[in-house]
Amino acid sequence: MVNRTVTLAAGLWLLGLGPVAAADVVNVYSARHYDADDKLYAAFTEETGIEVRLLEGDSDQLIERIRREGAASPADVMITVDAGRLWRAEDAGIFQPIESEVLAERIPQNLRHPEGLWYGFSQRLRLIYYNRDAFDPDGLARYEDLADPRFEGQICIRSSTNIYNQSLLASLIGEHGEESATEWARGLVENLARPPQGGDTDQIRGAAAGECEIAVANHYYYLRLLASDDAGDREVAEQVGIIFPNQEDRGVHANIGGAGVVDDAPNREAAIELLEFLASDRAQDVFARANNEYPVVDGVPRVDAIEEWGDIKIDDVNVSLYGRYNPEAVRIADRVGWR
Repeated sequence: MVNRTVTLAAGLWLLGLGPVAAADVVNVYSARHYDADDKLYAAFTEETGIEVRLLEGDSDQLIERIRREGAASPADVMITVDAGRLWRAEDAGIFQPIESEVLAERIPQNLRHPEGLWYGFSQRLRLIYYNRDAFDPDGLARYEDLADPRFEGQICIRSSTNIYNQSLLASLIGEHGEESATEWARGLVENLARPPQGGDTDQIRGAAAGECEIAVANHYYYLRLLASDDAGDREVAEQVGIIFPNQEDRGVHANIGGAGVVDDAPNREAAIELLEFLASDRAQDVFARANNEYPVVDGVPRVDAIEEWGDIKIDDVNVSLYGRYNPEAVRIADRVGWR
């Protein structure tokens, strides 16, 4: 874990002298590791005068740390990516429910916890990619098609230990039931071109290089390659085509980056104010441009590359479902040998 401060006010806390009890401070435990997030915190301080003190780490590590610290924890806000991880924090009793007219008005209902335990502030799509030279995309239009025997030995996808894939599988449990989702996962494993390895970018590279014909990855990994200063990265992006799954039915699977107020937050009001700021047009624009994510607030412009895709139908199921079915998704993956 990395202690880092966005402002000078964090000195005492970072030196281990304990939290500073002040209404103009908010302590953030974050599993997001984007440089642009510092711009968000600096802008928040500029607007409100509230200093941000930051602890960065892995999501599971942060959850465990807050649990160990208990009521003495300085944590006010926990930020992480994927509704599955938010659910893990929720299940550990990390979050408290909050009511905010600002958040209720600006954050779509399906992108927030039904009881206000956490809120989504950016959206990421899980897409299917294919090698333009080696694969005909006709007949591959839905996530369900990835289990079709026609695609035996053709798919690159990362490990089932990855939360993005667990949430995708959880969405299929919610849509079709556990038995059908198990058959889907079994068919997917039979269609793998290689054992799962690497991250999302590696799956796209695999498809571009001909190691597989089909890959599954979040949309912003592709957009990073497309906008890279490295000509080789741009060539990888140009070598693959994109399929936006399930446009004729429920829509493409989407997940969130989100945050909640910690149960024993010593600076609760400042924490709520930070969450409300993350829903502002200013913050939403940073989310959109810094990591090519979809803003969640209507009317906030998306980056040009996303705008060029046009209107993509996105599954509007409440993303809390991905956490609710996460344990079943993990068990299914283990049963079918998706490592």
